[in-house]
Amino acid sequence: MDPLPNPAPLASKLRNTLVRYHSIGDGEWRVAKKTKDATVWRKPSEEFSGYLYKAQGVVEDVTNRIVDHIRPGPYRIDWDSLMTSMDIMETFEENCCVMRYTTAGQLWNIIAPREFVDFSYTTNYEDGLLTCGISLDYGDVRPNFVRGFNHPCGWFCVPLKDSPGHSLLTGYIQTELRGMLPQSAVDTAMSSTLANFYSDLKKALKT
Repeated sequence: MDPLPNPAPLASKLRNTLVRYHSIGDGEWRVAKKTKDATVWRKPSEEFSGYLYKAQGVVEDVTNRIVDHIRPGPYRIDWDSLMTSMDIMETFEENCCVMRYTTAGQLWNIIAPREFVDFSYTTNYEDGLLTCGISLDYGDVRPNFVRGFNHPCGWFCVPLKDSPGHSLLTGYIQTELRGMLPQSAVDTAMSSTLANFYSDLKKALKT
């Protein structure tokens, strides 16, 4: 188990990585799934043998409220159907924390429940916010869970210029679920999970 990293350089590196992903040209992405709420694209990850996913959709609400529902805190566990528990293990200054969370089994439990320990950082980006994270090798793995690993992930949320009550939410996710899993099952689950994330988030914001 690694010691906890110094949060400032990790936060800076993480932000720079996400901004770089955000500048990848449209031609490098392939559509993986499209719903009324979101479009999901993917491209091979530079971090591991799976995919980097990009999800994007317009959400009817102000940026701060949307990000409050996504980042670690009391809202997320209430509405995110995939997340079954969440604990903040350490809190640093400047919107940084380390959280441990668990996810439900997926695809008729072909994908068993997973546990993640992530460093999370939220910062300003243009007129909106970026909330991002990366997994750490920290803390003991709980029994009955496989420890997954999130390579640099994040959500950009910026207000629409012509419609300030709406925000454009763009996510970049690359999750290594680990364990013995067929890659095709992982890819199917990821696309659907990201599309459902938008519909679940929209319902939560309306309540």
